[in-house]
Order: sequence, then structure tokens, then C-alpha cells
Amino acid sequence: MFNDRKSGDKMSTTTPTPSNVVLVGKKPVMNYVLAALTLLNQGVPEIVIKARGRAISKAVDTVEIVRNRFLPDKIEIKSIGIGSQVVTSQDGRQSRVSTIEVTIRKKA
Repeated sequence: MFNDRKSGDKMSTTTPTPSNVVLVGKKPVMNYVLAALTLLNQGVPEIVIKARGRAISKAVDTVEIVRNRFLPDKIEIKSIGIGSQVVTSQDGRQSRVSTIEVTIRKKA
């Protein structure tokens, strides 16, 4: 009775991703390289490449491919952050998952 939503609308449970972030997951590495290059070519001054768990190696590969193969001597690493998150599985168990955030930017 007090619901203003349309019947087809879904509520979002995740927070929106900022426009300068590339979230690395299960796709091939070159997909993330292309996303990073697209952001840099659109004029975004710095981008953040984030991953967790088994995708961390893909995030590192993404940064290295952008730095060494596509934009050599034009990109620098601003910061690297590592950490862990507590993740609750469907059966209620909690486990820790490693995370990484690599911030890269164009050299001045």
C-alpha cells in the first residue's frame, strides 16, 4: 500500500562502483587491461584496480601489462594497498579473503 516502486524494479544491495575503479574477477586479463586503457584514454587522471582472493594475480598482471606493454614510461604506480575482508559463506561460516588495491596514474 505504501510501496512507490514499480513491480519490476529491483532494489540494489551493492554500492555503486566509482567511475575510476576496475574490479578484477573471473574474466580474461585482457578485458581488464582494455577497461583500464579506456579509462586512461578518456582522461581519467588515476585509476584503481581492485581484486580479492584468486583474482589478485590477475590484478597484478593487468597493471603490469598496462605499464610495460601498452603505455611504457607513461604510467606510474601511486600506491598499493593490501588487506583482508571477512566473508560469510552461505552456510554461515566466516573466512578471510585477501584483497589488493593498486592505484596507477599518468606521469606528469
